[in-house]
This record gives sequence, structure tokens and C-alpha cells, in this order.
Amino acid sequence: MATATSDLDATRRNKKPRILQEGERVRLEEYIDSIGYSARYSDTEYEYRHVQLPKAMLKAIPRDYFDPSKGTLKLLWEEEWRSLGITQSLGWEHYEVHEPEPHILLFKRPINYQPPQ
Repeated sequence: MATATSDLDATRRNKKPRILQEGERVRLEEYIDSIGYSARYSDTEYEYRHVQLPKAMLKAIPRDYFDPSKGTLKLLWEEEWRSLGITQSLGWEHYEVHEPEPHILLFKRPINYQPPQ
């Protein structure tokens, strides 16, 4: 399965991963233990989960991680969401932000995902 970013996604995420600088990472450390992870749920193609960031954490995330037209986080590359302190096994893709609750990030990966050997 190709991981090409669609034209729509290209406007919703940074052109390339924007890794946090040390000072930015330090500001987020106090929130990491409060990140919540849902149980996994699935359909016939994907398994899903949502990650709930502490609302106060949004104020500590750099502005260029946000979509200025919506005020919500952009879709994050794996390097970006991991640098925020989100920890999950391999294969998860951040595919949507729950706009009514912008601190909730939605993730998916193919059912029976096997990491590359």
C-alpha cells in the first residue's frame, strides 16, 4: 500500500516533518503523562484509535503545527506526533483532528499491519 499524501492532505500537513527544538520539547514534557489513548476499534479495512491530548498542552505546541484557517492541529507526520510525546506501536497514521474537540487526534492503520522487516 502506497503512503502518498493526497493533494488535500498536502494542504493539511507540513510539507515535511517539522521536528521540535529542545526548548519546545521541554515545554511539552509536563503533559506527556496525561495523554490519553482509546481502546482500538475497527472496520473491515482499518483499526482506529484516538489520542486525547490535555487541553492545556495545545497552548504549548508550536503555532506552525496548527492550521491557521481552522485553529486546529494540522495532520501530523509520525516524527511530529512522536516528538509531542505520543507513543504507539508502528504503522499508525494521524488522519484527522476532531474539530469540535481539537485536542483529540484520530489515528488509523491497516488491519493486520506488519512492520517492515
